Amino acid sequence: MRIGIDLGGTKIEGIALDDQGRMLFRERVATPRHDYPATIDAICALVSEIENRTGRSGTVGMGIPGTISPASGRVKNANSVWLNGQPLKEDLQTRLQREVRIANDANCFAVSEATDGAAKAADIMFGVIIGTGTGGGICIDKRPLIGVNAIGGEWGHNTLPWPQADELPGAPCYCGQFGCIETWLSGPGFLRDHQQHGGHAGTAHDIVQQALNGDHSAEQSLQRYEQRLARALASIINILDPEVIVLGGGMSNIERLYLNVPRLWQPYVFSDRVDTRLVPPLHGDSSGVRGAAWLWPIG
Repeated sequence: MRIGIDLGGTKIEGIALDDQGRMLFRERVATPRHDYPATIDAICALVSEIENRTGRSGTVGMGIPGTISPASGRVKNANSVWLNGQPLKEDLQTRLQREVRIANDANCFAVSEATDGAAKAADIMFGVIIGTGTGGGICIDKRPLIGVNAIGGEWGHNTLPWPQADELPGAPCYCGQFGCIETWLSGPGFLRDHQQHGGHAGTAHDIVQQALNGDHSAEQSLQRYEQRLARALASIINILDPEVIVLGGGMSNIERLYLNVPRLWQPYVFSDRVDTRLVPPLHGDSSGVRGAAWLWPIG
């Protein structure tokens, strides 16, 4: 049995999968925000609950909103800031008395969709999470590409490609730079751009609904978003040349992206024809926690 844990900023989700990927048990608990010891307690209690309810022991894989630094062995780059600098992997292995595999949550999303999801037939795939933040994960032959600095796929913290004059220098990003892809393509970035152009909406969903109702400002905001997403993904295609790009996160629920963005990325891709497919995730919001379980491959 494989146990997957998805450690998020507001909830911790656990899942148990058998060798065929069938779900045996699933549970969510609240994340003890800004309390590292309580976070460790909650994760261990969730693993114990899963094993008690299934009557089996299992391997443990976990996705986190950051990564483990190869230099220090501690968490870095987490937007759940109370995790940064903590020996999370070491502490969990001590408490659970077994090896724990930890990966960035976007890598877990990519692993899930590459293993038995929308990209299961692909040799090379790129998984994108566009929600509160913007992350990415690369899978080659169904295995995540982590990299020597453990930042493989950190697509959101590169500058928006082929920027237009009115996109420079771009908004400040929490990473310390300006104009990162995340500042444009995350849900909050999309909402900020809409408001800066005179639009009125409380959420990204509101903008989409307004566009469907014929609102010109909302439609223009969506077209700007699609153009930026196309440029950003074209840069990935030029480097990785993946068969499939899978979108996840809240912004992936905008259905028109899957039709419009591939039409728009063609001029930016260094090829006479682009066969890369842009698709929604097969496993929806379960992909991250499923991918954490699949950090332990069959055999």
